[in-house]
Amino acid sequence: MAGTEDIIKKYTEKIEKEISSSQASHESKEYLQFKQDMVMEVTRYERWAKSLGSTFKVKLSDKENTKIQRYLDDSHLDVTASQALALSIMSLLIVFAITLIGAFSIFLINGSETVSPELFTFVVLGMLAALFIFYYTYTMPQRLANSWKMKASSQMVPAILYVVIYMKHTSNLERAIEFAAQHLEGPLALDLKKIFYDVEISKFSTIKQSLDNYLEGWNDYAPEFVESFHLIESSLYEPSENRRVQILEKGLQVILDGIYEKMLKYSREIRSPLTNVYMLGIILPTLGLAIIPLASTLLQGAIKWYHVMILFNIIVPFIVFFMTSEIMLKRPGGYGDASILELNPDYPKYKSKKPWLIAGAIALPLFVIGILPFLFQMNFFVDTLGLQKDYTFEEVGISMAPETKLFDFKTLNITSPSNPERVIQKSTLAGPFGPLGTILSLFIPFSIALFFVIAYKKKTYDLIKSRDKTKSLEDEFTNSLFQLGNRLGDGMPPEIAFSKVAESTKGQATNQFFVTINQNIQQMGMSVDNAVFDKKRGAIIYFPSALIATSMRILIESSKKGLQVAARSLMSISDYVKNIQKINQRLKDLLAEVVSDMKSNMTFLAPLLAGIVVGLSSMIIAVISKLETQALQGGELGANNLGSLAGVVKIFASSEMIPPYFLQLAVGTYIIEIIFILTIALVTLDAGKDPLREKYDLSKNLKTGIFLYLLTALFSIVVLTMLAAFAINF
Repeated sequence: MAGTEDIIKKYTEKIEKEISSSQASHESKEYLQFKQDMVMEVTRYERWAKSLGSTFKVKLSDKENTKIQRYLDDSHLDVTASQALALSIMSLLIVFAITLIGAFSIFLINGSETVSPELFTFVVLGMLAALFIFYYTYTMPQRLANSWKMKASSQMVPAILYVVIYMKHTSNLERAIEFAAQHLEGPLALDLKKIFYDVEISKFSTIKQSLDNYLEGWNDYAPEFVESFHLIESSLYEPSENRRVQILEKGLQVILDGIYEKMLKYSREIRSPLTNVYMLGIILPTLGLAIIPLASTLLQGAIKWYHVMILFNIIVPFIVFFMTSEIMLKRPGGYGDASILELNPDYPKYKSKKPWLIAGAIALPLFVIGILPFLFQMNFFVDTLGLQKDYTFEEVGISMAPETKLFDFKTLNITSPSNPERVIQKSTLAGPFGPLGTILSLFIPFSIALFFVIAYKKKTYDLIKSRDKTKSLEDEFTNSLFQLGNRLGDGMPPEIAFSKVAESTKGQATNQFFVTINQNIQQMGMSVDNAVFDKKRGAIIYFPSALIATSMRILIESSKKGLQVAARSLMSISDYVKNIQKINQRLKDLLAEVVSDMKSNMTFLAPLLAGIVVGLSSMIIAVISKLETQALQGGELGANNLGSLAGVVKIFASSEMIPPYFLQLAVGTYIIEIIFILTIALVTLDAGKDPLREKYDLSKNLKTGIFLYLLTALFSIVVLTMLAAFAINF
């Protein structure tokens, strides 16, 4: 009996030891930790859905429940469809209630007997905001699912590549999927690990059943990925070795061709929607701004500056956001940047809050300069510094238009809409209408844009340089890999092959990689595995590339089957990576025209037109203000005897116009918002979901776009105001 127990104990310990070295043994713990790390960005929505969404239950139709729940499952969210819809309804009700309470409070404070146009506008805008919040929260599961799929789909080609390469020398589906899950990054690695996890918890009895169940979720979004895996599965039943390898290669070719065809079709389909975005989101709003100054005075002040800001800083950006979101939701999967930000050694710089503090310290003084016109209207400010509240051109030494004020605030009496003779509020300042006030207002969008430019550049510059360096290394590494495969194919052991490749790659960026491995082997006596992956001296430390690391893993794994197997594996990787690079370049060429047009519109045409509009607004104000001054002096229109200036000024009252200060704020903020929305759309279009590139491109596009806008606006304000003053005086 004792002998039997010893035998059982011996083999139990042996089996446990073998299982502990397997991926499947600790899959459950790793899967849970990996999921926790990967879904941090959506936990806020999940938290709101479980709190507000659990306030009441919503009964959905079977079709709607299935659709929403599918989005939530694809996003890996622990939320029910009822909770998601309840959150949307609660958001709508909360915003609507806030709008009603605010409107009622304003009505009581004003003490008017009827509803003013401003109050009616506030209610309408509040209802529109409530509808926007409802739409945004209702479509959130779809956007999260699409974001997850875009991240996962960027790893599809490498996933198929790793499985194919592994199965070429070892026809074992479980091991191949395990190998791919270990060396992939991001959401797709989590999904492949979950395939094992579902078998662990007895949801499925075999890996093939679990894999087939997982692939069903990709049938609509990436059918070529499903077809490739089915071809790989079918290779298991082929008795002929040559036929088996051909089917595996066909599986890889299917996904490459499928992605190319989908992106080709997508590049044709998005041209018209992107044109609509350009016209409705950039051209028409910018042209509409040109008539707002005159429209506001013709309507006797019915259009206020805050109406313009709500229209151009909330409603129009929402329309652009909606249109670009619809375009991005239709983007096919399988193509995009495959690198994961968290694996970069410089990632702590990206997460650091120090860039925000530096950017804030630089931007804050500029923001204060932008609000100087209002500081000059405060008694404690001017009294402390011994200044006046305003100055004329003549007082500061400018002879042209000597009576023009720099800030030009106007005093108004606000009357009751029902009784114009009843004054509700006395001595209310309107403005600033002066050219200096408009010029100083440019510092506000400048400070906002500069804040993001500095912060994003400091966060991303080193990481982008590191990523670009890694990509250039990977481009060279494919050729070096081919040489290494040839050496192994000649029967040369890996220890010697590395030294030969190091000699033949002198002058190349990858030379140091092979030199480091050779030194570790020759001088330190390390094995090939340790020479590459040792935590202290391994060559991979200095070359943090997923492609290089995986290639070396494949070399070490396949060399166990023989040098010829290792040689074929490395040469196959070299060939397939070159094919992937060609496909990526073709896709970039297909999208180049669309991307270039949108970028030029965003960073050149829109800022240029908006800057000119601000200058025109300032000129119109200057002309009308001068006419008002002449009317007070009893002037006439001139020789044509078209009427008195007082009659014209009564129609075009400058005090009823939107101050160019606030108009410029609305326009400048609008340009910043448009650059944000379109930059994120372009990055998603070109490279999938890539937060690092989004922020880096935002820093570049903001710097280009907002600086062009500010220079154009400044030039237009100065030149057109001087031209108006000269024309009137003449």
